[in-house]
Amino acid sequence: MGDSLVLIARLIADNDDWETRLNQMKATLERSPVGSTVDRALQSMERLPLSEVVLELQFDLDQPDAVYGFIDAHFGPCDTLLASAPITLPQLFVSDMDSTMIGQECIDELADYAGLKDRIAEITERAMQGELDFQSALIERVALLGGLDEGAIAQCLAERITPTPGAKVLSETLKAHGCRNVLVTGGFHHFADPVAEMLGFDRVVGNRLAVDGGRLTGALDGPISDASTKLAVLQEEAAALGEGAGVLASGDGANDIPMIEAATYGFAYRAKPKARSAANGRIDRGDLTAILSLLGISRKDWAGV
Repeated sequence: MGDSLVLIARLIADNDDWETRLNQMKATLERSPVGSTVDRALQSMERLPLSEVVLELQFDLDQPDAVYGFIDAHFGPCDTLLASAPITLPQLFVSDMDSTMIGQECIDELADYAGLKDRIAEITERAMQGELDFQSALIERVALLGGLDEGAIAQCLAERITPTPGAKVLSETLKAHGCRNVLVTGGFHHFADPVAEMLGFDRVVGNRLAVDGGRLTGALDGPISDASTKLAVLQEEAAALGEGAGVLASGDGANDIPMIEAATYGFAYRAKPKARSAANGRIDRGDLTAILSLLGISRKDWAGV
């Protein structure tokens, strides 16, 4: 397509009839009002287990939502990355923690030790959906934890908090390829610091729970880490690397949207609808290692496997 190339799409297809589906999508595009065409740049970048295949497609269509619509219609939920330039490896990885690099929402799990999980989890869900102001929702939830024994944090970490499948391989592989990894969360340093050490992050930014006399006070200690913080950290880290540095970001909730939109490759992982719509990368069915496949990093070059 030469100079008319506008969008590159990579997707992981797990359909046995993916070639048929691809041909059907081409035919649909040719008949559609947008009048787009699609070329298969690489029939198979890499064979994956269970007959999966990574496809790279080229569209002469400058409408990401339309491209995603065509992919969803013909391939169903799949892991996808859209880009307007050739896909390269990032130099910076900035990620959310809760429900992204770990499989839980820490504040919800901690609330269970105070007998308040259902009440707090409802507020968390509404905040992540973008229905509530994040700062107000955070302050409200932390206040409800006032009086909880500080020892519940260590117990919660040991009993409840686990990495998301593929999280360690993703982080360690990116680091092995020269990427700086930063964990930035609306959650708490009590959890984020050990999680970052476990997964191999270089820096942690988050909120701090105030403690007095071995119990949570129901307040925060220091400034609030929220959506604006996540964006500011991404911009600060990217600036330190110099102009043109490729940035990868991942998250799942509404407070991740600004950093997802600012990243070169902004991935929504099993995300809430608003975050998913804002992202140019979507992991809807695989684990976090799907990001590595979509970036073009071969499995033989993965670390921590």
